[in-house]
Amino acid sequence: MATAPEVEAPADPLEAFRAQARAWLAENFPPALKGKDNSMSAVEGPTELNADEAAWKQAMGEKGWGVPTWPAEYGGGGLDRAEARVLAEEMGRIGAWNPIGGMGVMMFGPTLLEYGSEAQKREHIPPIVRGEIRWCQGYSEPNAGSDLANLQTFAEDRGDHYVVNGQKTWTSGGQWADKCFALVRTDKSKKHEGISFLLIDMDTPGVEVRPIRLISGSSPFCETFFTDVKVPKANLVGRVGEGWTIGKRLLQHERSSLSGGGSTAGRMFLGEPISSIAKRWLGTDDQGRIADLDLRTRIVRHEMDLRAFLLTLRRAQLEAKSNQGPSATSSIMKNVGARIMQERSELLIEIRGLAGLGWEGEGFGEEELKDVRTWLFGKAVSIYGGSTEIQNNVIAKRILGMLDHQ
Repeated sequence: MATAPEVEAPADPLEAFRAQARAWLAENFPPALKGKDNSMSAVEGPTELNADEAAWKQAMGEKGWGVPTWPAEYGGGGLDRAEARVLAEEMGRIGAWNPIGGMGVMMFGPTLLEYGSEAQKREHIPPIVRGEIRWCQGYSEPNAGSDLANLQTFAEDRGDHYVVNGQKTWTSGGQWADKCFALVRTDKSKKHEGISFLLIDMDTPGVEVRPIRLISGSSPFCETFFTDVKVPKANLVGRVGEGWTIGKRLLQHERSSLSGGGSTAGRMFLGEPISSIAKRWLGTDDQGRIADLDLRTRIVRHEMDLRAFLLTLRRAQLEAKSNQGPSATSSIMKNVGARIMQERSELLIEIRGLAGLGWEGEGFGEEELKDVRTWLFGKAVSIYGGSTEIQNNVIAKRILGMLDHQ
C-alpha cells in the first residue's frame, strides 16, 4: 500500500516576516548609523542630515515602517502588533533606530486616524509617515494651563472659514513647525462643549511665534500669537464643539509616548546603566561594587524601579488590542516615568560631583555638560503633557473610581 507523501508543515508566518524584515534592514540600514543617537527626533530645530541619515529616513518613510501599525492605505506599515514587535526586535539587534518621529507621530497622527475625515487623512497622514512635515500643539494658554478648558483663543465663524484670535504658550517646536493642531473656542457660552479642534498652517498671515528660553539654555517652547488668522472650514477635525473629546484623546497618546513608549523618553531610559557610570567615576570596593554604600543602595533601588517600569510598560503594550489606543493607565505610566527620569538625572549629577555642576568652559566634558542640561530640562517632565497633579486626578477618577465630593 502506497504511503501518502509527507506534507511540509507551513512556516511560522511571524518567522517568515522576521526573515523579510531582517533582509530589508540589512539592505537599507547604513552600518555607520549603528547605535548612534537619533538626531532627527531632537527636541530642538531641524538638523542637517548627512547622506546616510537622509537615505535611512527616505527608506523607512517609503516603507512605512516608521509608523509600522498605521494603515497601509495612508502610507503606514500596515503591520499587526506582533509583526511590529518583530520589526522592533530586528532593529534592536542591529542597532537601528526609527528616523520618523515628532508630534505628528506621537500625538496628532493617531488622533486624526480616529477622528479625521477621509480627505484629512489622505492629506495629512502620508507626509507624517514620510517625515516630511513638522507639527506643533496649540493647547495651553497664559490663563489655561491645568484648567485647559478655560482656553479663550476664539475662532469666529465667517461662513467658509474661521478667523482666529488669541494666544497659546509652551508651544513645543513652534518656531520650526509647518502646521499646528489647536484647541480653539467656537462658542463662548459653553465651557467644554464650546471647544473645537482646528488645524492651522504656521505660515498663515497673522501667526507670530516667540521662542521662550529655558533654564537649561534651550528654547524648544514658544509663545504663539494668532491675529485675524484665516483658517478654512476644511481644517476643522470632527464636529464643531467636539474639540474637548478629541483633545483629551490626543493627550492620552502624548502621555503614552512621554511615559516611555515614545522615542524621546525611551532613549533616556535605555542609556548606559547608571551603575556602570558610578563605577567609572567613583571606583569600586574589593568585591567590585560601587564604593559608596549609601549611593550604591539608592542606585540599586533606582535600577530596580526602572526595570519594573520597563517590564510593566512592555506588558501593557503587549496586552493592548489592535483596535484600542492608550487608556487612562497612560497617566500612571506618565507619572512613574517622569519620576524615574528625574531621579536618573539627579543621581548622575551627584555621581559626577563638581564635574556635574558645569555649564560651559574648559574643564567640563561634553557628556558632563549634557547631563547638567538634561537635569535642568527634566524639571519640566512632570509638568508638560499634563502635570503630575492632573494625572493623579485622572488616576483617582477614571482608574480608582473616586468621585468628586459634592
